[in-house]
Parts: sequence; C-alpha cells; structure tokens
Amino acid sequence: MSAWLTRHIPKIAVAPSLAAVLFFVYGFIAWTGYVSLTRSRILPRYQLEGLDQYAKLFRTPRWDVAMENLLVFGVLFIAVSVALGLLLAILLDQRIRAEGAIRTVYLYPMALSFIVTGTAWKWILNPGLGIEAVVRSWGWEDFRFGWLVDPELAIYTVVIAGVWQASGFVMALFLAGLRSVDQEIIKAAMVDGVSLPRIYASIIIPSLSPVFLSAIIVLAHLAIKSFDLVIALTGGGPGYATDLPATYMYAMAFSRGDLGQAAASATVMLMTVAAIIIPYLYSQLRQSHD
Repeated sequence: MSAWLTRHIPKIAVAPSLAAVLFFVYGFIAWTGYVSLTRSRILPRYQLEGLDQYAKLFRTPRWDVAMENLLVFGVLFIAVSVALGLLLAILLDQRIRAEGAIRTVYLYPMALSFIVTGTAWKWILNPGLGIEAVVRSWGWEDFRFGWLVDPELAIYTVVIAGVWQASGFVMALFLAGLRSVDQEIIKAAMVDGVSLPRIYASIIIPSLSPVFLSAIIVLAHLAIKSFDLVIALTGGGPGYATDLPATYMYAMAFSRGDLGQAAASATVMLMTVAAIIIPYLYSQLRQSHD
C-alpha cells in the first residue's frame, strides 16, 4: 500500500488542480462554443441554430470596426514595441552607468495594470488636462492635441499607452538575449575591423530570432485580448471608434444582453489566438525533438 501511495502521490496532488482547469477553463470554452451556436439572449438557450450568430457577427458594422482597430492596434503595438525594446536593449548592452536603475525605470510600467496605464494616459492625453493644456499654458494658444476625442485618431492613443507599458518587457527579453550571445564571435569580428553597428546588424540581431518570435507571440496575445486598457483610456469611444473584439464581446454580453453574439465573438477571438499560438508551440516541440 505504501509503495502504491509513493508512486501515485504526485498524481493525487495534481488531480484537484487538473480537474479545476478542465472544468473552469476547457469546460467553459466548450460551453461558450456551444452557446455561440444558439440564439441565446440575456439567458442561455440550448437549442442549436447553426452558424447564425457568426453570420450576424460578420454582417455587423461594429464588429468590422473592432477587427480593423485590432489590425491597426496589433500591427503598430507589436512593431513599435519590438523596435523600441530592441533599441533600449542595445543601449543598455553598452554597460552604461546606472544600468540597474535605468532598467528598473524601463520595466516599471509593466508592473502596472492596464487599468492604471489607461487611466494615467487618459489624463495625459485629455485636451483639457494633459499635453494640450500644458503646451497652451506655455503660450502656444493654437496648439492642438485632441487625439483622444477624435474618432479617426483615438485608436492611436491606445497604441501609445500600450507601447509605453510593453516596451520595457520587450527590452528585458532582448537584453537577456544580447547577454547570451557568444562574446568570442564579437571579439573576433572586432579584431577583423568590423564596426560595432555592423556587428549588431549582421551578427547579433540575426541570432536573436527566437527572442523576436517570443516577443511577437506575447505581444500578439496581449493585443488580441486587450480590454481593460481600452475601457480605462477611451471606453471604446468616441462612439465605438476604438472598439476591439474584447470590448465588443463585453458590450454584447453585459450591455446589449446578446449572449449568443458575445459567445460568437469570443470564439472568433479564441480561434485567432490559437492560430498564433499553435504554430509557435509546434515549432518549439519540433526544435526540442531535433
């Protein structure tokens, strides 16, 4: 009996957590997928109606705006965060003074929640309180910076706030990658007379491709599920000009009382995340087996 317990104690210890994950994560994912195939409104209905909710979803102008915003936000958020994070990492890799303090300052925004970030940038970008008011107080009365209330430009304020929070995290990833590069290769290149910018461009940065992939995967996941940043910064407005799929889902579920539409949008978001994550996991598994 004792031998049996010794052999199975790890499984017994893990079983409650596994059961909770199966029920509360995968169980609710399955339930959401099922509800997306029904005509559920405020309360769920369990009579299957096919793909009607998905057809309705892709005919809805607000969903089109949310997907367009996700494309704009996702591309700019990922590209600028990666570029800025890499630049900061290269600067810190020069072993500058007070590196620890500077690194802490860059990483600090990642310690904040997106709610705090959104609220702070809402004040900074508010035409009556933030940048516009400060510059006008300096004497430039004609200065305008009303992106937050401009339906065409408001989505870019979400990009600014998102990049401010995520670029420090990306910097940490790249800095760890830079510090792991074989120094002997760099010394040999410098002995051959290769300039430092060319060493970074031709040797170091190409060797960081796994870090690039990891950073892009993490940032893409953050972009797709962005909700609290938008709610705190713009509330999805003006109108629904800064809606993202996550805020659309929330509005359908809790404001419109359309549970079927919310479930359909959630399922589309899940498939989008899966389309990004599964190839990445597959490539990692292949590399580990090779």
